[in-house]
Amino acid sequence: QVQLVESGGGLVQPGGSLRLSCAASGSIFSIDSMGWYRRAPGNERELVASIPSGGSTNYADSVKGRFTISRDNAKNTVYLQMNNLKPEDTAVYYCNAALRRRSYLGVNNYWGQGTQVTVSS
Repeated sequence: QVQLVESGGGLVQPGGSLRLSCAASGSIFSIDSMGWYRRAPGNERELVASIPSGGSTNYADSVKGRFTISRDNAKNTVYLQMNNLKPEDTAVYYCNAALRRRSYLGVNNYWGQGTQVTVSS
């Protein structure tokens, strides 16, 4: 089994900061890419940021310059530092990991349960 456990969501005022964390655990051989997605009420789930095991990061245009994604490979953990938060960042944030459970298996996507981020005064 593989589990992705997120933490760090909450309520913050506009202009504030939050840091999300997501730890992957269980039967994991290797993790190719980790990322964060979000779904706001009435909207489709969208990519916020992603980080491969050994390449450049990728961000949605709406968060560039405000959010920073990073990962700790030794801990199978990905982080999302969110600064200068805006009301339109309000959403449920989901962690994603593309990983192999065994060396001979293909890559599959796994998701966390989601954490609510609310930006409001």
